[in-house]
Amino acid sequence: MRPREILSLIPITVLPIAVVSLAGCASDRAATGEPADRASSNGYPVAARGDTVDVYHGVEVADPYRWMEDPEALGLAEWIEAENTLTYDYLGSVEQRDVIRDRLTELWNYERVSTPGRRGGKYLFSRNDGLQNQSVLMVADSANGTPRVLIDPNTLSEDGTVALGGTSMSPDGRYLAYAIADGGSDWRIWKVRDVRTGQDLGDEIRWSKFSGAAWNADSTGFYYTRFPEPEADAELQAANTNSKIFFHRVGTLQSEDELIFEQPDHPERGVYAGTSDDGRYLVLFTRQGTDPNGGILVKDLSVEGSEFIEILPLGVAQASVIDHDGNGNVWLSTRLDSPRGRVVRVSLENPSPSAWEELIPESEATISSASIVGERLILNTLRDAKSEVRGYDLEGRPLGVIELPGIGNATGFSGERGNPETFFSFRSFNTPAAVYRLDTSNGEVTPWFEPELGFDSDDYKVSQVFYSSKDGTRVPMFIAHHKGVSPDTFRPTLLYGYGGFNVSIEPFFSPSYLQWMEMGGVVAVANIRGGGEYGADWHDAGRLLNKQNCFDDFIAAGEWLVRAGYTRPERLAIYGGSNGGLLVAACSIQRPDLFGAAIPAVGVHDMLRFDKFTIGYAWRSDYGWPEKNEAEFRNNLAFSPLHTVDTVSCLPNMMITTADRDDRVVPAHSFKFAAAAQASQECDNVVLIRIETRAGHGAGTPTSKRIEAATDNWAFLWKSLGMSVEDAPN
Repeated sequence: MRPREILSLIPITVLPIAVVSLAGCASDRAATGEPADRASSNGYPVAARGDTVDVYHGVEVADPYRWMEDPEALGLAEWIEAENTLTYDYLGSVEQRDVIRDRLTELWNYERVSTPGRRGGKYLFSRNDGLQNQSVLMVADSANGTPRVLIDPNTLSEDGTVALGGTSMSPDGRYLAYAIADGGSDWRIWKVRDVRTGQDLGDEIRWSKFSGAAWNADSTGFYYTRFPEPEADAELQAANTNSKIFFHRVGTLQSEDELIFEQPDHPERGVYAGTSDDGRYLVLFTRQGTDPNGGILVKDLSVEGSEFIEILPLGVAQASVIDHDGNGNVWLSTRLDSPRGRVVRVSLENPSPSAWEELIPESEATISSASIVGERLILNTLRDAKSEVRGYDLEGRPLGVIELPGIGNATGFSGERGNPETFFSFRSFNTPAAVYRLDTSNGEVTPWFEPELGFDSDDYKVSQVFYSSKDGTRVPMFIAHHKGVSPDTFRPTLLYGYGGFNVSIEPFFSPSYLQWMEMGGVVAVANIRGGGEYGADWHDAGRLLNKQNCFDDFIAAGEWLVRAGYTRPERLAIYGGSNGGLLVAACSIQRPDLFGAAIPAVGVHDMLRFDKFTIGYAWRSDYGWPEKNEAEFRNNLAFSPLHTVDTVSCLPNMMITTADRDDRVVPAHSFKFAAAAQASQECDNVVLIRIETRAGHGAGTPTSKRIEAATDNWAFLWKSLGMSVEDAPN
């Protein structure tokens, strides 16, 4: 059932209170206009300081760089230009930078194919020949048929910054609804293409965000989420509230779309639509921000005038609809009374949880996704953050483990009830994604696509260790490096983490990380609390008043790497994006002695104003609501990078990164933090900010920009960690 796919669209990654100036308690006079090209006493461009002071629960909190929240503020463009000049001059001084870029380009230049999806007798997948800025959407009439180009987003812009932001094939295979993402923004423009002719119809849907396109049974239209049109020039910053579900009929104007569902009394609740594979049921998922404990409503579209049936109230537990049996029952994957997940059968006549029938009980493995293909239930789970896939019959009886190629991450397993065929991809730190076909009727797995590599994956070692955090909690960590590297020789080491929003960090492949290992570096990925690796309890242990556990876990990972001899503090770098950017910045401030360098990317750094922009209010489920809750205010103030950076006079070498069109975590977070960090830095370690143009939070970034960003990251670390060609493995 396609509703399960909607959960990945909700804005929680790369992820993410109301603090605001209370009326009559704050001064909001922006200080602008100082010449940004004038160097401050420690050599950084001057960022003018204002006198804004907010009052939270009787506590005055200064916000001198409030003026930077206005993208049109006088002096901001000059400050950005001066900062980028400083950063690129510094990176340009790294002699190895061109060598890094050339090799990274070679490693990136391999064919990549996504897991195909079957719908209406058509097979849809994306393909990239290696260095194309955007992957091309392909369609074929059979699994092994000759594919043809359906949409080539590389033709939509000269610089490759216009990307596909979502696709959905109609049940009959005639139409493709597809979304266009411009310059990294989360906003989407939905269009409809005739699959047979390859031509677009006249349909155009605007002001949609975090939405799929859920088709009805007869392929005449689809359901989608949209927001009210923002005020002019505020589309990248204004709060996104009052989401609604509409139905769009193919061939009509958006103004004629039918309103299906809204929540006017709860403007900050999100709502997302899906339909069953046969189109009989419309399923709505409601969410309070990014809290995974969403509500589920089901409507039988085959019965005219039918009402929505509430299967699960909002705020009770995490759950997703898998499919229905045609007899008035649905299968549900849920964490109700089972933090790591179980599968139940729910009667639509009596959907009360007390009447649920358990089919697959909770186990030590955490359920990541569940699907029904043919007459088999496929459960994709995590065991210590590694994929484990099992098959069951429709009554929950186990049919065995589906063998995977090794320690890694398997994704896919979508399909249709009447066809036993499904596909999945598998990747690890030393192997890019290969695609496999699975016949669920007999469990047979066969390769469907295997990339041709310009390196030998057997030259690299992937292992997993467990370490103790500050409070004794056992935390897993993946470690990868070239086999020619001895782990007791104090290698340049990159530690990555996220730790939030129930997001599980599984083994992944990146050409840039492979190059890091080629240069003699060690990659470490810590599965800290706040993620979903061990279910709801693991998430709860790293959010709200428990957020400090995330930082403690990450710091403990660094300490373990030093004790084990992998590295020394001056050769240990940390990296993370979005919520992970918060993680990296906070840990750099709390333990500046432990790290030689830090790259907080598109990070959430102002923990007292994050809910003021775009979808930021949705993050209160993880970060709290400091304006309304004094305990959460004091908790956030204690670790907020913007508000604690002045307690440290010598940060590790740091390169903050952001993008001008990031409307998930607006760049003001990074601007304000960079200005504050530079003002407090009293040692020779550099604090830089790299501000990308025509880019957003990460999704849809063209290959050329990804290569440039990775080149600059490694060039920065090459210089910051004192790396040399002698670090390369023998």
